[in-house]
Amino acid sequence: MASTFERNDARRGGKTPPHKRFARRPEAASDDWIWGWHAVAAALENPRRGPPVRLLATPDRARQIEAKFGKLKLLEPADNAQIAQALPQGASHQGVALQAGALETVSLEDFVGGPGAVIVMLDQVTDPQNVGAILRSAAAFGAAGVVLQDRHAPRFTGALAKAAAGALDRVPVARVVNLSRALEELADAGWRAVGLSGEAERPLAEVLDGRPTVLVLGSEGEGLRRLVSEHCDELARIPMPGGFESLNVSAAAAVALYEAARAR
Repeated sequence: MASTFERNDARRGGKTPPHKRFARRPEAASDDWIWGWHAVAAALENPRRGPPVRLLATPDRARQIEAKFGKLKLLEPADNAQIAQALPQGASHQGVALQAGALETVSLEDFVGGPGAVIVMLDQVTDPQNVGAILRSAAAFGAAGVVLQDRHAPRFTGALAKAAAGALDRVPVARVVNLSRALEELADAGWRAVGLSGEAERPLAEVLDGRPTVLVLGSEGEGLRRLVSEHCDELARIPMPGGFESLNVSAAAAVALYEAARAR
């Protein structure tokens, strides 16, 4: 589909066919665990996951699991100490932990760009707590999905899944090799890219106009990289009248998603 938006010079030139760039692939299975009731329950009911491997639960949680999912053969009764031994030190497991099946990601073509639709793109945001919190906000404000880069994003397990509180299994996630090319592809499909930058002239509320929008956020230390920024249709800032320099990236994402929801 041809883009309905004017594109800058950085986007011109030959492009790899979309089906070769953004094919679906599952998140690789590993020995990592998902823990916490909401994260585990969402993983168990997600049809986009492969078969679960192992499930540990206290007696109380086992009764909750049986009430929600029926009898599961893989369920292993365990006490809190036994569950903690299987997890990283300090994991707040709430009496349940799951070695989940692989999570299938989506392709960019799966994102439907209707009026008011919003995607969140993260440029080298690597902290699992932040990514999990952003996924939770994306679910809360009805975002169409989240786009991450393959090489600079945390795994879909552990602290990320716990911070997401089930949103990891409810919000479609695309992992791509190159964010700039991904923005080109999304522009061709009718999406408008708005990058968050503290140096931008216009506030976000003025920039959002209800069209399908990709909100692009960079890492806390570096912000948006130059090439990613150049592929945005416009840059915008979050006004902070209190005078503080910046927000945590997950807090900035929540504010931006709220503003996008209001623009609808």
